Amino acid sequence: MSKKETKSKNLVIVESPAKAKTLKKFMGPSYKIEASMGHVRDLPKSELGIEPENDFEPKYITIRGKGELLAKLRKEAKAAAKVYLATDPDREGEAISWHLMHALKVDPEKTARITFNEITQTAVKKAVKEARAVDMRLVDAQQARRVLDRIVGYGISPLLWKKVKKGLSAGRVQSVALKIICDREEEIDNFTPEEYWTIEAMLANAKKKQFEAKYHGMDGKKKKLSSEADAKAVLKAVEKGDFVVQDVKKSQRQRKPNPPFTTSTLQQEAGRELNFATRKTMMIAQQLYEGVAVAGHGTVGLVTYIRTDSTRIADEAFATGKEYITSTFGAAYAVKTKPEVKAKRGSQDAHEAIRPSYVHFNPEDIKDSLSRDQYRLYRLIWRRFLASLMTPAVFDTVAVKIENNKQIFNASGSILKFEGYKKVYLSKEEEEEAAKSLPELEVGEKLALVKITPSQHFTQPPPRYSEASLVKALEENGVGRPSTYAPTISTITARGYVSKEQKALYPTELGAIVNNIMTENFEHIVDIDFTANMEETLDRVEDGEIAWKDVMRDFYPPFKTKLKIAEESIGEIEVRDEVTDVVCENCGRNMVIKFGRYGRFLACPGFPDCRNAKPLFEDAGVACPLCDGRVQIKKTKKGRIYFGCENNQAEPVCDFMSWNRPTGQPCPRCGQPLVEKGTKSKKISCTDEKNCGYFTETDK
Repeated sequence: MSKKETKSKNLVIVESPAKAKTLKKFMGPSYKIEASMGHVRDLPKSELGIEPENDFEPKYITIRGKGELLAKLRKEAKAAAKVYLATDPDREGEAISWHLMHALKVDPEKTARITFNEITQTAVKKAVKEARAVDMRLVDAQQARRVLDRIVGYGISPLLWKKVKKGLSAGRVQSVALKIICDREEEIDNFTPEEYWTIEAMLANAKKKQFEAKYHGMDGKKKKLSSEADAKAVLKAVEKGDFVVQDVKKSQRQRKPNPPFTTSTLQQEAGRELNFATRKTMMIAQQLYEGVAVAGHGTVGLVTYIRTDSTRIADEAFATGKEYITSTFGAAYAVKTKPEVKAKRGSQDAHEAIRPSYVHFNPEDIKDSLSRDQYRLYRLIWRRFLASLMTPAVFDTVAVKIENNKQIFNASGSILKFEGYKKVYLSKEEEEEAAKSLPELEVGEKLALVKITPSQHFTQPPPRYSEASLVKALEENGVGRPSTYAPTISTITARGYVSKEQKALYPTELGAIVNNIMTENFEHIVDIDFTANMEETLDRVEDGEIAWKDVMRDFYPPFKTKLKIAEESIGEIEVRDEVTDVVCENCGRNMVIKFGRYGRFLACPGFPDCRNAKPLFEDAGVACPLCDGRVQIKKTKKGRIYFGCENNQAEPVCDFMSWNRPTGQPCPRCGQPLVEKGTKSKKISCTDEKNCGYFTETDK
């Protein structure tokens, strides 16, 4: 290629090689696409990197290891006819483009910013036509966030190192997330259960068709049964009376579909439906957005941009979605007009909802081109989008009021009359709502009592947060933005402030100590309203209403004062390591749980004399079927979960290992260990499938 031809090329810079590969499909030979491999400049790790005395001027440096890449990109940029910065369409992406301009020293006259919500030929061509300058309002909003978080983190973290222990950190959003979890734990600790009773009556009509009715109250008014005496009084009242149908109401009910996903709702639903952690959801969603090799089609960006707080969709997406539904399922399943979207308070509404880029790519048709997790997440996004453009599900419902000696019992039932959106999207919650039908009943009809069952209950405390419900709480309170949820949860877990057991998030002793320090000394940092208002302030920076350095000028002086007071008032706090019953094989001490960069691990408390350390595995809840050890949940080097004996490194070595969870019971046919298999429809199966083949279905 000649020098003249090289100069005529346009250079497009994106963040990742996957995105670059996808763009190469549409941009033609006159464009050269390169990847910056993420950020190229940042604040230094070894110091604050901000000069408060110099009006908060940040000191950006080239990220270590990026020198060779930047030299190559500088050379490409210098030779290019035009440089297009095509980083992600959000504040962070805008900031990366701005940093690239500075790092590459490119001429602003021949540099342009292009953004697209989906990596399709139409969207990319439109973006090139609408190329613009880097938007400094977006950059400044991102700078404000970065500098604010750096000041908080580098201000409070050393205080925690000095007063508590090395390696701790405090952040603006992570501290609020930790406080939410700690507050819930306090609610649970302070909860006082209250007794209540319910009564279920199994009744039958003249045709001996049985159904269940629940006690409601007396004389038409709802009545709470607070004790066994209350329940016995009802039983006595109906003992010799007749159950008579007093009222039958038949009606039709509709259930509308949910809108397409936002970042928050995708993380929540992927947590519930697929058991994905927020971080995993975002990692896989990013892969689907940047591009996946689809057989016969090359690299394809399968979904739109995955960091959004909006549920709106483009007119073109509505038209293609409606056409697909009509041709696939029939006109009765497609909505006639585009659903109206009301923007939530505090939402930026900068991008469309998360949806498939090409609706005709049915997940089942491209399943072989995707990894298992990519397929499952893409199917979730695809189905939710289609469902949002489909008609409501229609149910025939019946509500029956039954009286016996002034005691009222209610029964209800519903039958699905028209599937509507349920044709494609049925959440786990909806799937479990089995249609409950009632026999035909007439007013005045006497019913036979088959049995009546009183049951004692106690009110339950609020549940601990899961990752999904914590994301929902953060969003509802306006804390953070779509891009911050996953890293926030990952940080508080990695630091050992929170532990996760059976999906539930528990504050650790360390987490409680850090939360107490933050709450008592930096109440404005952990105040939900303050954090939510700060997000609105950052939005105002983006809108050009306020300068980003004004935000720092308002925030820093009182924060510095609080920091000084805390330094003087907080005494040193001892965090006790959690002692386990695992004995160190080198010196005989009971090992303790420590926190490292990769999470929790077991270490000998005799350090530095004894340096023994080993991984900490979660107990699977069953004894090993081959020895006297316990079965533990472990991971392969590639991250696949398996179940192995704790004695697999002991003497003598136990080699029990299974990809499926053991039940702890032997096979009734051959005596080999039984394991659980399946996800939705589970079964108990013998591990010796070849010679035995025993299995039984289970409802668990």
